[in-house]
Amino acid sequence: MRTQRPNTLLLFVLLLGMGAAQQAHAQPKTKVVLYKDRLAAAFDTVNCVKNVIKLNAFSFFRGEFPVYFERAITHDVSIELAAGITSRNYVSLSLSGDDVDDFSAGTEIKIGPTAHVGFRYYFTDDLEPQGGYLHLDFAHLDYIKDIREKDALGELTDVRHRDTRTYNDIRLLGGYQLLSGTSNWLFDFYGGIGLRDRHMEVVHETLNITENKWTYDTEIIDDVVPAVFMGVKVGVGF
Repeated sequence: MRTQRPNTLLLFVLLLGMGAAQQAHAQPKTKVVLYKDRLAAAFDTVNCVKNVIKLNAFSFFRGEFPVYFERAITHDVSIELAAGITSRNYVSLSLSGDDVDDFSAGTEIKIGPTAHVGFRYYFTDDLEPQGGYLHLDFAHLDYIKDIREKDALGELTDVRHRDTRTYNDIRLLGGYQLLSGTSNWLFDFYGGIGLRDRHMEVVHETLNITENKWTYDTEIIDDVVPAVFMGVKVGVGF
């Protein structure tokens, strides 16, 4: 009777299969990384512009002097905040309720507050906040002035009437932010529409010819009107 020897070929095949299985388990599977995913990963590691300080040249004519700060949250989303003051209004926009302030000595312009909170989405896939965008903005503005009374001779008295215009806006803006290729200076061009919630205490000054004296009355206005916005901001990124 012969003793059956181990099947050498079968043993070799088993060892080869175990080795191949271990090697396949050790090597990670190839993963396809999309371009947007690479941008999102690079956004947290690459040294690029993520903050912007801006001024709005056009708003100066409306008597608004805000300083804007934009912070990139991701490669295509940013938040923009602004705070500043209001002063004399040089532009008349009847649709949104803006009136040119009187330059007479009887009109005393007071400083008021202004603030903005905005959320921006960029259509361009870029590590830096630039390109075409859609912007949702919430704004608050207070315009304040005192109107001094005149006597029968037209001379100014010490009696004053407070004229206030309080605006709360919701604005939908579209624009294009252009970052310089050689420096961190940029231009932000925008335009859009919105709704303006107005609370106004408007002082009317009228000369009563029959009685030869000036009369003053205050009109209260509470309403919501459409508004149009456009402008150019200039800033620097860091």
